[in-house]
Amino acid sequence: MMTAPLALIAELTYRCPLHCIYCSNPLQMSGSKSELSTGDWLQVFKQAGEMGLLHLHLTGGEPLGRLDLTELIAGAHSAGLYTNLITSGVGLSECRLKTLIQAGLDHIQLSFQDSTDRRARPIAGAPVHEHKVKVARIIRSHDIAFTINLVVHRQNLDHLEEMIAFVEELAPDRMEIAHAQYYGWALSNRSALLPSKEQLDNSLATIGAARQRLQGRIRIDSVIPDYYARFPKACMGGWARSLVLIDPSGNALPCHAAGVIPGLQFDNVRDHSLDWIWQESPAFQKFRGETWMPDPCRGCERRTQDFGGCRCQAFLLTGNAAATDPVCSLAPGRKVVDAILLRQNAPDGALTNPADTSLRTPEQRTNDPWSYRVNPE
Repeated sequence: MMTAPLALIAELTYRCPLHCIYCSNPLQMSGSKSELSTGDWLQVFKQAGEMGLLHLHLTGGEPLGRLDLTELIAGAHSAGLYTNLITSGVGLSECRLKTLIQAGLDHIQLSFQDSTDRRARPIAGAPVHEHKVKVARIIRSHDIAFTINLVVHRQNLDHLEEMIAFVEELAPDRMEIAHAQYYGWALSNRSALLPSKEQLDNSLATIGAARQRLQGRIRIDSVIPDYYARFPKACMGGWARSLVLIDPSGNALPCHAAGVIPGLQFDNVRDHSLDWIWQESPAFQKFRGETWMPDPCRGCERRTQDFGGCRCQAFLLTGNAAATDPVCSLAPGRKVVDAILLRQNAPDGALTNPADTSLRTPEQRTNDPWSYRVNPE
């Protein structure tokens, strides 16, 4: 029997006021009418607590788009879960923050696209930067754990030093410098987002200096982009090993991108208990353990560290979800990644202008059924 997962990722909604060019929302999404009800989510949180899960990550879309968020946090707190709200900050006021903290919210992770509105706006697709700054200062005035998440990529990595200095002024407990992950819209915009080797090397030096300077004040976490790694990361801690994700309509997945893999049927929490899904669901069993592994993974001493890498990335790059993750230097499919990096580092390179019309966005700003309007003030 598998031990209980450490954490539950609850994608409360696909709705979002931003239109980020690296959005992790799937390209095909279910409508808001299919979203789990308040009662459904509370039952999931209760089951998670009974299974012994420790952490709950509330995300989306934008989780603040759920009007029942306070009730959901209160229910999670009652179930004994440590609650982390992952948000753009749009829709958060001081009054609402106080209410969420009183309900039991433990941690907030606030994302920024850049250090100025001029540079952030074309990436986020909305003029929300100044509101985010106000929200950050409100959060810092309360006794709650606080992380700022900087999403970095080809378009903003050249001024990472400015971004770090900007975050330093907002005084979070932790700074996460997170490279865009190439799924969903980020995969569609990969040529515009994947940094050059020179950009990456410069950023590593910048991060190293910042860690030394901010030691004891702000913790900095960062990893290099998958494509530049020698070995793959243990994606989500390994397929169905430590995390379970519930999407807005109640489907349970081992990770947010697993829906891209054909032939997998993801069970729904309306039909099965969370424990049954974790222990018995065929989709969760598919790449759990080592029996599915091909060579060279099967005989590699790293198989218990990276578990063959990301199954979704393997499928997206090779067409075979059971292949060794092509970012691995030992993978038969590594030539696919090498070809991508060769193009990214060519003199004429990829796009450098975030406003370039070749960039694809999750919508065209005016006819977006997934967006909702929130007055930032």
